[in-house]
Amino acid sequence: MWLQQRLKGLPGLLSSSWARRLLIGLLLFLIFYWYLGAERRWRFLSGSTMPGGAAGQCIQAEIHRWQSLVDRGEGLYSTPQEQLDSPFVSGNGHILIDVDSNKLWVASSSQPGSAPVHQTEYSPRIGVHLDGKRAEAQATMLWFRKGAVLTVRCASPAALQSARDCVTIREEFIAHRSRPNVYLQRIHINNPSDRAASFDVSSDSLSFGSKFSTSVDKVEEREIVLSSGRVPVENNRMVLVVVVTKKLNSRIQVFPKSEYTENILSVVWTSEPIESSKLEETFTTLQDGARKELGELLRVSVDELVMDHQQAWMDLFISGVEMRKITDSHTPSSRTVNTTLYYILSSSMAPLLDQRLSGEERTHLESSLNYADHCFSGHATMHAENLWPERVSSTAQILQLVTLWTLTLQKRGCKVLVVAGAHGAMQGMVLSFGGLQFTENHLQFQADPDVLHNSYALRGIHYNQDLINLAVLLDIEGKPFLHVSVKPQEKPVKLYACEAGCLNEPVELTSENKGHTFPVMVTQPITPLLYISTDLRHLQDLRHTLHLKAILAHEEHMANRYPGLPFLFWFSVASLITLFHLFLFKLIYNEYCGPGAKPLFRSKV
Repeated sequence: MWLQQRLKGLPGLLSSSWARRLLIGLLLFLIFYWYLGAERRWRFLSGSTMPGGAAGQCIQAEIHRWQSLVDRGEGLYSTPQEQLDSPFVSGNGHILIDVDSNKLWVASSSQPGSAPVHQTEYSPRIGVHLDGKRAEAQATMLWFRKGAVLTVRCASPAALQSARDCVTIREEFIAHRSRPNVYLQRIHINNPSDRAASFDVSSDSLSFGSKFSTSVDKVEEREIVLSSGRVPVENNRMVLVVVVTKKLNSRIQVFPKSEYTENILSVVWTSEPIESSKLEETFTTLQDGARKELGELLRVSVDELVMDHQQAWMDLFISGVEMRKITDSHTPSSRTVNTTLYYILSSSMAPLLDQRLSGEERTHLESSLNYADHCFSGHATMHAENLWPERVSSTAQILQLVTLWTLTLQKRGCKVLVVAGAHGAMQGMVLSFGGLQFTENHLQFQADPDVLHNSYALRGIHYNQDLINLAVLLDIEGKPFLHVSVKPQEKPVKLYACEAGCLNEPVELTSENKGHTFPVMVTQPITPLLYISTDLRHLQDLRHTLHLKAILAHEEHMANRYPGLPFLFWFSVASLITLFHLFLFKLIYNEYCGPGAKPLFRSKV
């Protein structure tokens, strides 16, 4: 009864203007709250400012410098407020540095295709901590094209006057790309305050465990820290690990209004799995080799080492995948693609960068890279979520992903690329993403015509001495077309291309900036959408060997494949609409024109 009375009084309540306004406002708020989503709701309610007072303001300014790189898909960052569970690692196939967990992973084999699968008890990161700090905010960035992990910490001393007086500690962690045994930690401290800042320098070297021992030694009159340990493997064997690091003072003092820079070089040598009887002999060999290499490095400019490392990574990323427009939820994003590429490359050796490689071996690897016959066979991997995972949360998962990619490339005709190391892995992954395959006489693009509603570009595809860029683009009406451009190398070679069926005369590909466009034609039965070859006669003869039933434009193919609802359905809908209007007309006619109809106009008399 009470509920019925309240419901009866509801129309009267809503008759007031303030009640209607309140109800409309509540509905708008609920719509807005639902639209934000769970993650955005939390940020909206908790505020976007970073806690930590002056330290938080300082770290926000540092993050702002990274934002453009992250927006372009060239890196990712993590803060306490925007945490990513992705591992922040730097590696070169021989060693892998996990910065967050402060762990060193090493490989037990120097063969391409092997990965740093052994986790050691060595902690490679040297800690630098401000004495008497009141608060500290930290952010970490993974920079793909530089192959480095960057960390920034903003610490506010106890006597802080303003946010501009925060002490900034920037660190960069590098596993050198072209020197597989070298690891570098760069430290830069900026003290803008009016007081000196003291820092404690610490390492976990004394708590490695029973499998590691540490001692202080000298190389060319410089003190070093020599760490030796072992990693148990199968069959009662072990992998020996020796790390030689430049020794630092336990305390650092940075004067007011000044900066401090330090570069900590480390050399990591490992052995093949050995028997325990060869323990001492192998340790001696590794220690002597590591000492000698560190002595050579100390005579080289650190800036030169860093430039060599960065250039090697930039050369790797000449090839790659660029996602431009994604229209479905199954296609990986630019961030997912670039993160996967970086993780695989960080865990892959690069024999082409090895200065000890003979001329004959280098020529063989480069020829395999420039024409990987029968790679990549099978369908494209673009929508293979296990190969392009959206989430990788640990170094162990990275190594599992490397194993899966290596197995996939080997089984799909890309063994020669696996042997070529990181350069081959990049080439194989790019070929696989779009469904590109080398045959005896040509390179063919055999993507599924039904998934060309996404726009993407494959860049840096090696073909003989040239680099080919292939893009799937959409015109104003949303119809796909292919765009091809060529970047000639030392010895330019003529390249020709034709679309599916090769009915039209093949086009010579040039290095023009505008490139060349090709329509997307779909054949019956299905054949590749594009052919590229150095042999013009081969492409001219190809049209006579395909034996096609029909060649359709892409929109015709899609219309035939998805014709829509049957005619009977639309006829039924049209009939119901017509009957409804006839019934409505009859009601109106009976109301005003039938027997007993009401007059249209009332008399004023």
